[in-house]
Amino acid sequence: MKLHGKRIHFPCYRGSEWLDATLPGKGQPWVLRHDHPRRGKPPDPKTLAAELRQGSAPNAWKWPARTVYFLADLHADADALLSSLVASGGVRKTGPRDADFTLTKAGRRARFLIGGDCLDKGPGNLRLLRAIRQLIDRQARVSILAGNHDVRILMGMQSLDLPPDPRSDHWFVRMGPKVVPFLKEISEQYLQNAIPEGIPAADECRRRLFPPPSWFRDFPQVAGSLMPEPMLEREIKRLRGKLDHFEGHCSRAGLSLRQVYAAARKWQELFLHPQGEFYWFFERMRLARREGSFLFIHAGLDNRIAQLISDHGIKHLNRMYRAVLEKDPFSFYYGPLGNTIRTKYRSVDLPLTSHGIKRIRRCGIRAIAQGHVNQLQGQCIRYRKGLFNFICDATMDRNTRKAEGLKGHGTGVTIFHRKGHALGISNDYPYIKVFEPETFMRHYHGESGHLHSRQSRRN
Repeated sequence: MKLHGKRIHFPCYRGSEWLDATLPGKGQPWVLRHDHPRRGKPPDPKTLAAELRQGSAPNAWKWPARTVYFLADLHADADALLSSLVASGGVRKTGPRDADFTLTKAGRRARFLIGGDCLDKGPGNLRLLRAIRQLIDRQARVSILAGNHDVRILMGMQSLDLPPDPRSDHWFVRMGPKVVPFLKEISEQYLQNAIPEGIPAADECRRRLFPPPSWFRDFPQVAGSLMPEPMLEREIKRLRGKLDHFEGHCSRAGLSLRQVYAAARKWQELFLHPQGEFYWFFERMRLARREGSFLFIHAGLDNRIAQLISDHGIKHLNRMYRAVLEKDPFSFYYGPLGNTIRTKYRSVDLPLTSHGIKRIRRCGIRAIAQGHVNQLQGQCIRYRKGLFNFICDATMDRNTRKAEGLKGHGTGVTIFHRKGHALGISNDYPYIKVFEPETFMRHYHGESGHLHSRQSRRN
């Protein structure tokens, strides 16, 4: 289809008969959501209009050299992944099994960017990871960003081998009840729920898995220099709640503490050893990726990370991520690097001000594409102090959807097309959302209407 003389490429859903999802076939302009959760009234309209005119000028944008399919917050739901791959137009589904798909011509040219939080919440962590591996094995260009759930699990499992330290003694319980189904999967699939030789008695497992009573006294002393008081109080309160209920969650899942400890050790073998089945997952993981004017990251920025990117670039940021996470996970998670995977721009989060945004814009970044904040009607765009935010967590996994009153698994992909437009596709919204800078400004000044297109027969 054409829009103001420009061709807009809609994907062709190949093999959609194998999906349990209804995908949109028509488009409409993607409008700005300029209110912000946990904030007051929206900014002054005249000020906002002036910023938008400057920030959305067509010559201000540099689009990715190859089309990017951005899939965020899959949360252990393989059906959501497979449905979203078909929605991207990069994959043709050929049958009912997870492995029944091939890459399309468009998929062979594009990049599949998974935006963090592959783990936790959903029905099948291992099944999702195996489906991602199938995509990699078909020679797709697959990149994976770190999410807060992914990193918390990594730190929790690694903590079993660390010496006693109030900075890390709580990491296993800090994962919370969402990790229990993951441990159950491992216990069932690899251990047949048996307890291998060498697993200690229940009391010793409890001692190795849980922080000592002194943690609540010691942690504020070692963490106070890094964490602001509200954040520190929030962390201690959260840990008390998880500690009180963690063993009960395990018991209700049919896991004794000895089985939990055995499953955690098996997890280490699968994910941390070079010969492990899923060793590739964390090895491929990066903190951020830049494509043209777009910064892809799980949650967001603060002023210090904005300055680091402006001064040294994304490669340096990713090198820091791997080095600090390995050597000092405590400083990683509670410092600026960890803020990129957990911020929601709350008072307890490290601040991103207009100064930080000016730094990030100075190096040519016009938009952040992120997950982390789930949306109920597909993806949305916000505008924060001169920076576009594409929020692409389309509520994918069926367990979260059930809690939100939505049915089945989700489907969500945000396509950043090399020809100069972005598409938001979700099974929870009846239209493909179309962002193109010139059209965006026309719509913002009062012009509207739906965009209609037959899907291209060639992809």
